[in-house]
Amino acid sequence: MINMSETELAAMSFPGLHETLWDEREFLGWRDVQNYLFGYIVFWLDDKARGFMLRAAENQMPVGISAMCVICRTAQPAPQVSLFVAAKAGKAGQRGSTVGTYLCADLACPNLIRMASHRRSDSNGSLTLEAAQGRGMITRLQNFSERVLADIA
Repeated sequence: MINMSETELAAMSFPGLHETLWDEREFLGWRDVQNYLFGYIVFWLDDKARGFMLRAAENQMPVGISAMCVICRTAQPAPQVSLFVAAKAGKAGQRGSTVGTYLCADLACPNLIRMASHRRSDSNGSLTLEAAQGRGMITRLQNFSERVLADIA
């Protein structure tokens, strides 16, 4: 995990990783069962796992409006989207620097795109909408993780 201390790693809750079917998801995201404000995302980048810890905003967005997750780009009722911040890696994070973005509150984007895509093909008929969305999610996760790693000093 690129932005966690040894103490945070030791306290982290894990989902059933042995049950994760990586071929059926772009990343694994979960909320900490012992402290729901914390969440974690792990994805594969160049055959290596990359993960980071997030902290959710304490308050939900208001009911009655829509919001969009930056990773899966799915519009949904605002309470189902949350502002998350990730401490920057290294000394910047130790000084309190963070980066933030809006994500699905349950961090379950891979499940959401599979429910919403209906497995349609793109205009060439070669790539399903689900696969295109999946590639986009990985690119956006990589970009976000690069922001977490930026300016390590």
